[in-house]
Amino acid sequence: MKEYKQLHFTGERALFAQKDLYVEDCIFEDGESPLKHSEDVRLFGSMFRWKYPLWYAKNVLAEKCTWFDTARAGVWYTEHMTVDTALIAAPKNFRRCRDLTLKNVSFADAKETLWSCEGVRLRDVTVKGDYFAMNSSDIDADGLTLEGNYSFDGVKNVTVRGARMLTKDAFWNSENVAVYDSFISGEYLGWNSKNLTFVNCVIESLQGMCYIDNLKMVNCKLLNTTLAFEYSDADAEITTAVESVLNPKSGTIRAERIGELIIEKDRIDPSKTVIVCSDIEKRSDRPEWLRERE
Repeated sequence: MKEYKQLHFTGERALFAQKDLYVEDCIFEDGESPLKHSEDVRLFGSMFRWKYPLWYAKNVLAEKCTWFDTARAGVWYTEHMTVDTALIAAPKNFRRCRDLTLKNVSFADAKETLWSCEGVRLRDVTVKGDYFAMNSSDIDADGLTLEGNYSFDGVKNVTVRGARMLTKDAFWNSENVAVYDSFISGEYLGWNSKNLTFVNCVIESLQGMCYIDNLKMVNCKLLNTTLAFEYSDADAEITTAVESVLNPKSGTIRAERIGELIIEKDRIDPSKTVIVCSDIEKRSDRPEWLRERE
């Protein structure tokens, strides 16, 4: 194994295509693609200050490393990589990667990060930025904290546990997603998805859970949630009140209370949905915005 310790690398492709490396407390800057096409690399305590440091790499372990804001598009097309305890300040990291594990990682600017990746494990990851994890598949996340809109758009085969998410338009166009024991606040949650499950979750969402094919909710709380379930096939067990429900397509909705149940018989067949709720404060045949036009 070749070792590099406490060195300062500059220039294009500084360690290009090298194999069987141990890199400790080194700095990479002023040169693109320093570890492009590298294999069997262990990085410890090192810093990346410039673009494209790890493209087309294989078998990488990065521990206690830092990607500065200038290290944009840091890891693309890389396979079999683990990042343990890192601060990543640059956007557009991790694209088209396979077999990726991120543990104790903080993303300060995660715009367009984790796109089109396969086989991803997230453990205690903190994310700030829009469009996180777009079009990725086979994701297992535990302890995720996320602030940023349009997260998990187009994902497939995803399990999320113990998350806290402030995110508008999360899980759009997704397929086979299950979220457990999590808090989510954001408008338009889950639109146009298929096989979306929430278990023991707390959710706040304007027009959330709409246009979903096979939505399942078990022991969930809906706080300040309005115009929910529009055109969705839903089996929903809600342990709190729902402020309003609009035109569910089919299934069963159970709730402690429904503030307003809006059913437009010319748009959906009411017989295809069972509403189990002893306290429905108001029933309407048109939503408010249509009534205001009359």
